Amino acid sequence: MGDKVEKRRATILIALIFYAASALLRPTAGYATPPNRNVATATPIQYLVVIFQENNSFDHYFGTYPNATNPRGEPPFVAAPGTPTVNGLTGVLLASNPNFLNGANGAGAVNPFRLDRSQASTCDNTNHYKNEQQAYDAGLLDLFPLHTGATNSCPPGVVAPAGGALAMGYYDGNTVTALWNYAQQYAMSDNFFGTEFGTTVMGHINLISGLTHQTNIISNADIANGSIIANINPAPALDDCTSGLTVAMTSKNVGDLLNAGEVTWGWFYGDFAATGFVGGMAQCDANYNPHYDPFMYYSSTANPHHLPPSSVSMIGQTDQANHQYALTDFFNALAAGNLPAVSFLKASFGETGHPSDGTPLQEQTFLVNTINQIEQSPEWSKMAIIIAYDDSDGWYDHVMPPIVNQSEDPGQDALTGPGSCGKLQPGAYNDRCGYGPRLAFLVISPFAKSNYVDHALNDQTSILRFIEDNWGLGKIGDQSFDGLAGSILGLFDFDHRSNKRLLLDPDSGEPVPPAQASL
Repeated sequence: MGDKVEKRRATILIALIFYAASALLRPTAGYATPPNRNVATATPIQYLVVIFQENNSFDHYFGTYPNATNPRGEPPFVAAPGTPTVNGLTGVLLASNPNFLNGANGAGAVNPFRLDRSQASTCDNTNHYKNEQQAYDAGLLDLFPLHTGATNSCPPGVVAPAGGALAMGYYDGNTVTALWNYAQQYAMSDNFFGTEFGTTVMGHINLISGLTHQTNIISNADIANGSIIANINPAPALDDCTSGLTVAMTSKNVGDLLNAGEVTWGWFYGDFAATGFVGGMAQCDANYNPHYDPFMYYSSTANPHHLPPSSVSMIGQTDQANHQYALTDFFNALAAGNLPAVSFLKASFGETGHPSDGTPLQEQTFLVNTINQIEQSPEWSKMAIIIAYDDSDGWYDHVMPPIVNQSEDPGQDALTGPGSCGKLQPGAYNDRCGYGPRLAFLVISPFAKSNYVDHALNDQTSILRFIEDNWGLGKIGDQSFDGLAGSILGLFDFDHRSNKRLLLDPDSGEPVPPAQASL
């Protein structure tokens, strides 16, 4: 154990020295002043960083918060006195859950079960639009193993439990330790939902526009009545690195609003950079996922050839990159004192938290390294960092989402009966049943309430609404969910700013000792 502890300490010391050196070496001249610095904001938040992760429900990561099992050999978590509870997995839900392997109340009961650090690598569940509605079973929430439990896409050497039982698994503060520690220091929500039932593309499109309906294709296997309902074929048409049937969105997105308001912004994705060019067409890394950059679906914000920014000073402004960047460009801008006002971060393959692709431990390393570095920047004093997720992956969550938008499609909807998610309202766009599953949501900021759990109703477009309201951009309109979105302002206290930085160990997720954090 001694060698392991010393190695961890050495890693932390090297990281902290690097962060301090980066700040000292920050250039003082030679870069253009970002125009957003003269743009008034409705709150003291002048810099927003949205880290958009993958495929985890609230109960899967926070169901037993703030109580961790703390077995020997795993990083311990002990909640601070006065830590609020969440709407989580009660004793009854843990011991007498209504879910059964065969979907009927009888043999094969499946209770939620704890996954420890040795089980960080799991198979991938099913999170299709219709499957998730079926799992929620008109509010009974008793058909997750039957409809969303893992059946394929398993990492080498990993076998899914029989009968879809994996969907009932959850982690606690001994595995997702960093997230639990961020919740201790800052603010989280236990009432935040995916905007719709469904998958990655839908979550990403809702984040930036709240409108999955406006496509150039009316119907195919993954698009119904003009609304995206699945992942496979809805790849962006305006992308050198996609093929087959592709989709272009015809509505506005928040990038259009930010451009009109002359506010700097960017989407920074770890696998976005081109690996080369053939005949002027970009070649992409094998891990590049076109679903992970939603702005590429819109002609106004696409960077079809994956071109880099013309200079560090132009990151956030409109040039050949058109606001679509590699993740390294974010850190270059941060080091240069040229951080855009609004930054969306997407991790590389294996670091997003997506089951089968990676693990919560790999995700933790990415989150901690990224947030540690951001918190060391001068922009921290005027910043909010949001950690949010695109969908639930089909993991069990015991809270029925409020259905604020109903749908009736005989082939796709199934929440309240065959072909229905309530009753489609006259003139409403179909195949947008939502809200969808409950998801984790954290705010890390000097202005975040400390050790606070917010219970106000919010969804993915609440992030969109915050951007629209904070920078005075107006709304997307055209039945965007931003018109329904609740406010995330309840997680902030703008009258009492604390510049305290919580630096964590990227391996264990535990706080760095104060003596080391002061280096």
